[in-house]
Amino acid sequence: MTELDLSGLKCPLPVLRTRKALLSMAPGETLYVICTDPLAGIDVPNLIRETGDVLEKQNQEASRISFLIRKADKSA
Repeated sequence: MTELDLSGLKCPLPVLRTRKALLSMAPGETLYVICTDPLAGIDVPNLIRETGDVLEKQNQEASRISFLIRKADKSA
């Protein structure tokens, strides 16, 4: 699992960095993303819908939002 701590970054950086990380991953790999920007709670799930990857889990604790994303197998 790859972890990406994007705490302190403001929109659109969390989504751009998440997209870049997903592009370099192989199908089936997981990415754990941590954000503090409240807009990430909307933007990251929208990104995942666009890319076709899988949002396994989304969790909010105080000002921190975390996402567990699984890279989809586009060839299937």
